[in-house]
Amino acid sequence: MHREQTGAAGGEAPVNPLAGFTVGVTAARRADELGALLRRRGAEVMHAPALRIVPLADDSELLTATQQLIDNPPEVVVATTAIGFRGWIEAADGWGLGGALLDRLGEVRLLARGPKVRGAIRAAGLTEEWFPASESMAEVLDRLLEEGVEGRRVAVQLHGEPLPGFVESLRAGGAEVVGVPVYRWMPPEDIGPLDRLLDATVARALDAVTFTSAPAAASLLDRAERRGMRERLLDAFRRDVLPACVGPVTALPLEAHDVPTSQPERFRLGPLVQLLATELPGRVRPLPVAGRRLEIRGHAVVVDGELRTVPPAGMALLRALARRPGWVVARSELLRSLPGAGRDEHAVETAMARLRTALGSPKLIQTVVKRGYRLALDPSADTKYADV
Repeated sequence: MHREQTGAAGGEAPVNPLAGFTVGVTAARRADELGALLRRRGAEVMHAPALRIVPLADDSELLTATQQLIDNPPEVVVATTAIGFRGWIEAADGWGLGGALLDRLGEVRLLARGPKVRGAIRAAGLTEEWFPASESMAEVLDRLLEEGVEGRRVAVQLHGEPLPGFVESLRAGGAEVVGVPVYRWMPPEDIGPLDRLLDATVARALDAVTFTSAPAAASLLDRAERRGMRERLLDAFRRDVLPACVGPVTALPLEAHDVPTSQPERFRLGPLVQLLATELPGRVRPLPVAGRRLEIRGHAVVVDGELRTVPPAGMALLRALARRPGWVVARSELLRSLPGAGRDEHAVETAMARLRTALGSPKLIQTVVKRGYRLALDPSADTKYADV
């Protein structure tokens, strides 16, 4: 198993598990918290909100739904998110309907999707009847259907997107379902950051992209489709860039396109970051080169436990050499791997000199006269390495 931190030689501080990796963050809310957690473990972060949230007090749909529920209360209310429930109460207060809404909610059966929502319900002075420890809407649905919903009026707090499977199943069971659009997702006002994240993902300049909501994943795919690059985005996610989702619901838009995702066991930001801190270093195959241990990360290299920053051109050369460790790679092939390279092979020599300086050990890369360059793979090492 890969250790969370790589021990450095000479008593130096260990390398952070995400040092040398770049992670994209698509979250609209709590992005600062997620970014701070990632940076604390050494990652570089590219933030590009895939969505924005319509302010609750400005949402006429929520006002209409709230008035209708006060006038004609349901038998059951399903609360799905803590932030949404709190926002609903705050918005109702702003409209002068807060007291009336709390009175109605105190008279109905309140079901919460999980413990965080339960906390928001109790903070409002209300009491939930039940919540599943799994935080699964499927478990909430199973409970309602087992009890029977024929002829019942059920209000469901929507969490940024419709819940077609949940709502349709209740209606098929004979329930009258009222959706409460507590907040809505909209495309970001400034699309520039999202386009830059798309370009970076397709170019493999990111090592992972995080998703904390299904609408964010769907929005990224939609933007890629509009730009004519959806297939390239999907290929990047399937092959090189790790899509990390906070939970199975968030992953659905990606998995609908046969994109495998990684998810933590607990659907929280902390476990999501811990998952990346384990999986990204675990995807790096260490190379025994010239008596050293070489790890090629996203934009940096770890040599014997010491993080070494390498320029982009040097990283391109190093990756080309590492695809066939110990084999000679011709200058012409290395030239093609350089970003924006022309036809002058002198560019390879210049970039190679800078790469050797950055690595701090010129012997890691050998020059083979009139042929090219090779990684000085240790003779006893197994040379059957996968592409890096």
